[in-house]
Amino acid sequence: MTAIENDLLGGVLATDQYQLTMAQAYWKDGLAERRAQFDYFFRSYPDYGTHQAGYCVTAGLGWLLEWMETARFGEGELEQLRSQRTPEGRRRFEDGFIDWLSAHGDFSGITVDAIPEGRVVHANVPIATVTGPLAMAQILETPFLNRSNYPTLVATKASRAKEAARGRPVLEFGMRRGPESGSDAGSRAALIGGCDFSSNTALSLSLGIDPKGTHAHSLVQVYLALGMGEKEAFRRFAAVYPDECTLLVDTVDTLTSGVPNAIEVFRELEAEGHEPAGIRIDSGDLAYLAIQAAAQLDSAGFEQVSIVLSSDLDELVIWQILSQIEAEAPRYGVDASSLISRLVFGVGTRLVTSEGDPSLGGVYKLVAVDDGHGDWVPAIKVSEDAEKIPIPGDKKVYRLYDERGLATADVAALVDEDLPSFDHIDLFHPHRELHRRIDMSEISRVEELHRRVFDAGQATNGEADLDVMRKRRIADLELLDPGVRRLVNPHVYHVSLTNRMKQLQRDLVARALNGD
Repeated sequence: MTAIENDLLGGVLATDQYQLTMAQAYWKDGLAERRAQFDYFFRSYPDYGTHQAGYCVTAGLGWLLEWMETARFGEGELEQLRSQRTPEGRRRFEDGFIDWLSAHGDFSGITVDAIPEGRVVHANVPIATVTGPLAMAQILETPFLNRSNYPTLVATKASRAKEAARGRPVLEFGMRRGPESGSDAGSRAALIGGCDFSSNTALSLSLGIDPKGTHAHSLVQVYLALGMGEKEAFRRFAAVYPDECTLLVDTVDTLTSGVPNAIEVFRELEAEGHEPAGIRIDSGDLAYLAIQAAAQLDSAGFEQVSIVLSSDLDELVIWQILSQIEAEAPRYGVDASSLISRLVFGVGTRLVTSEGDPSLGGVYKLVAVDDGHGDWVPAIKVSEDAEKIPIPGDKKVYRLYDERGLATADVAALVDEDLPSFDHIDLFHPHRELHRRIDMSEISRVEELHRRVFDAGQATNGEADLDVMRKRRIADLELLDPGVRRLVNPHVYHVSLTNRMKQLQRDLVARALNGD
């Protein structure tokens, strides 16, 4: 790939062609600089087939904002647009539009208000609102979705895996199976969502955390091929890493070869004053093998050695492993709680690909446009599928907490509605004629969710560090009803509209259907 091609792929032209053709149409009609608002949200939670998510964790915003700070139409991008031709051989993009992009083709006029990265978010709730010149806000649609949907998908699955692991360490191993450079976004999202460490070296170091890894089967295979055997392979590896020695024990046979050989090497390390770290099992009945390996390690006096389990793990498999250990360990004289306390889970392919539901239905929809006099005109999309009708207009997004202090509803309100001042609220379903009344005396806290995160060409609060984003997720989950957090058939979290917002949505749909 040439330097020019690399610049193109990472620059402002990393958008869909139709965004550019629409932008020229706006320019031609004198609307390119007309203010517009777009909402970013997803329509439904990931459904993995056998299990479903009841919440998501937002991720990707930090890297998106960094990209927006530098992306612009420079001479290279403009020349690419000049070179495009229609099937009839005419210039696809006019000189006037090219000149407009040369003067206005960056994101300095855009503001972004968003729910901060790492927080729990819900279907149909605007995660971000983009406001700015129509043409550039339109061009932003594809990169916004590209840099938001996948990270949110992975952060969500990582959060579920961490919950299934009952607080035990979860390592992200997905780089080899990820979508090329997109695996960096996946690793970052996994770390935001709950994974403690990643094997992705560059990404880990860029975030200031220690990359983690053991060794592959190939290391054992080398020494087997050279006639030295598995034990010697372990011994050579331990000699290089005596204080962080975790041995992969399933290359030959886990229980008759791998674990016994690891125990002998651990004894040698201990005699030299080192503390063995652990073993890793990457195939077979992981729960049964973990029990049997623990029995051997305990008998040899290595009760504290970690047992790392990997091989196509996800949240449901982790849950099943722990359930099996609790049921089966006592049969072999192994304390289940003690064993679980030393487990570490390595998740890879199923996390980085979000197996079962590999795409998030995130969308970026126009919700308002300036009338030319400074006032917002709400916009609507009408569809045969009512679930696709967006929440229109300039708005605020609130989270309500009940008397227990738990989140009970996310509410979209018109921008001039101050929910904390209400005595009661009538809340309506975003897509159906269902509603309920909430007495505000039963609400312990009302939180406005959006924060200004991008303005005047810059991220306004900087990229939050990893620790801050992780703490946001943990705090939100602690305030989320356990039913919503279930791995299978989660309870539905309430997302609602105020009475005035619902009426606006109804009116706009009716007008559109009447041709007004």
